[in-house]
Amino acid sequence: MILLFVNKQRHFDAELVAQYKTLCQNAMDKVMLRPSIDKRMRKASLVISATVNFVGKEYIRKMNRDFRGINQVTDVLTFPLLAMNTGKLLEPLSVSDLIPHADGISELPLGEILISLDKAWEQAKEYGHSMEREVSFLATHAALHLIGFDHLDEKDEKRMISEQKKVLADLQITRDSESMESVVSPVHEVLEHSGFVAIIGRPNVGKSTLLNQISGMKLAIVSSKPQTTRKNVRSVVNVDHSQIIFVDTPGIHRPKSTLAEYMVEVAFRAANNADLILMMVDATKGSPSFVERESCKQAKESGKKVILAINKADAVEKESLLPIIELYYSLFAFEAIIPVSARTGDGVPELLNVIVRNLPPGPRFFPDEEVTDQSERTLAGELIREQILHYTNEEIPHGTAVEIELFEERLRADAVDAYDRDLIKITASIICEKTSHRAILLGKNGQMIKRIGTRARENIEKMCGCKVFLDIHIKVRSDWKNKPEFLSNLGFRKDE
Repeated sequence: MILLFVNKQRHFDAELVAQYKTLCQNAMDKVMLRPSIDKRMRKASLVISATVNFVGKEYIRKMNRDFRGINQVTDVLTFPLLAMNTGKLLEPLSVSDLIPHADGISELPLGEILISLDKAWEQAKEYGHSMEREVSFLATHAALHLIGFDHLDEKDEKRMISEQKKVLADLQITRDSESMESVVSPVHEVLEHSGFVAIIGRPNVGKSTLLNQISGMKLAIVSSKPQTTRKNVRSVVNVDHSQIIFVDTPGIHRPKSTLAEYMVEVAFRAANNADLILMMVDATKGSPSFVERESCKQAKESGKKVILAINKADAVEKESLLPIIELYYSLFAFEAIIPVSARTGDGVPELLNVIVRNLPPGPRFFPDEEVTDQSERTLAGELIREQILHYTNEEIPHGTAVEIELFEERLRADAVDAYDRDLIKITASIICEKTSHRAILLGKNGQMIKRIGTRARENIEKMCGCKVFLDIHIKVRSDWKNKPEFLSNLGFRKDE
């Protein structure tokens, strides 16, 4: 049997993935040797094939949601191409089922298999056996699904279990707990590289865009207006035997309010507490401003390693980058200076490699499946604020905040875990400084608030994977940005 493997996950390194490929090949070869396989598939001129995808938990959740209508992480998912029942073809093979090859050989694709290695590892720990046993079992289970074995009722399930046991016996594998060896972790307790990387720079330089580009999902809101990020946002990135925790900080600027002072202090504190500082500058701005010079000064005082990313490098001529690089090297002894485009991803892989090399060995701070320390409740508030930034004029956005007052989840009737939701009810308040701002946010006949709410709800539904009912109110709180007690209630605390 020919298997095409596609690796779409990032938590298991290449060496382990290679082992799991061999296990899948062995298991599926045994399945195709079973007497139950239709004789029409045993011709010498026929080669059986299938595609096996190793994926992460969120990918398989998305595929389950898109194709099965369930918001659930499963260990395997199969997409058969042939109509079969317990190994027998229900229809004669047609020309459209076959892929012709040279020398009269034809390929018969059975379909596609998704195996979540993250879920497999969790189940291996739960059952008290090795990852190798779990992968072999899941490959066997998936292959049987492709040839028409199922567990829709008790009779079908008995047939499938019986066939599984026979295949696993051929592989000299059993899933009974009393015969399992102890679990061996696929990751080391102490990683080759691990640490926190603070992303600092002036407002609107592209820090949040870079964070979203690296993480592959929207963790920080993005706007063309400056000072979009107000709090530190952490993104967890696992690269082979390394874990990087990126901290996206508020833009460093000259503060003009208590809130602005909080934002600048948060940014510098994140830099002081980080293992490595990633400073971002805008290639289109040319020479360093007060912000860059002050950041270099702070970095010298902290004694931290600093990497410089020159963002928007795709927006300037290549010849103009060299003078900018030389100018920054005259300010500080950077570990490296990398031109990047946070928008397109150009230069980002090279930047990640340099970051990893400059982090020390250390523990795994976050579980593999976690991508951020931000709760869905917090992210929902930020997604609402993003639409305020998008739709309103210059004087409104930075005089507003969003407070989530209610975040209520309703589980499905057949829910297996806390993510099996069919509805989330959210009540949010937009805080603004003036009555005139409230009128602008409402818009004529309430059209502005409706537009903001609709777009925000759509983005929250994408994030949560279920329907969302969003109820937004507008409250006027005069000069709220300069009132410490009000800022504290909104989560802006200098001591955190």
